[in-house]
Amino acid sequence: MKLDQWLRFTWELATFPTEMPPLPEHYEINRAEPDVEKHVRSAISTAFTLDPAWNGAAHNIEQTVDMWLDRAFAEQNTALLVLRHGSRIIGASVVSLAEDSDFRLAPGPCILVEYRNRGFGTHLLAHSLGTLRDAGIRHGTAITKEGSPAAKFLYPKFNGLAAPCDFQPLAAV
Repeated sequence: MKLDQWLRFTWELATFPTEMPPLPEHYEINRAEPDVEKHVRSAISTAFTLDPAWNGAAHNIEQTVDMWLDRAFAEQNTALLVLRHGSRIIGASVVSLAEDSDFRLAPGPCILVEYRNRGFGTHLLAHSLGTLRDAGIRHGTAITKEGSPAAKFLYPKFNGLAAPCDFQPLAAV
């Protein structure tokens, strides 16, 4: 018996808009430089560990996310996007540009809990999908737990289509 059911979301990028929605003043999204690795890891880890939707799975997810981030910082074909409020990193998204990637957003947009419900996840998702489109990739993909806020509210945006996914966190690297 599985404890968690997973969904794989897919976006068709050929029709994805080329213009990104504007962010509020004092916020920006850009690619992370290698010198911010520690801050990006901290923001993503905090986003998962303080989110009640991930209780019970946080340890396995954190190990998987750490492996994804290890790969992201080591490879050239990964874009690490960060959302900043002034100089503080308040969110991040890992975007895989590798041809053989099963999940293009691994992890997808992660926003610190105190900045949620303000549209920042939508902005970071839009920039992540735009990065994939600009790289010539036809489909964006991401996974999340069924019933999670990302599955209910974020990933359906931009015509994201959900399908059941057989995912084992520690085996997905």
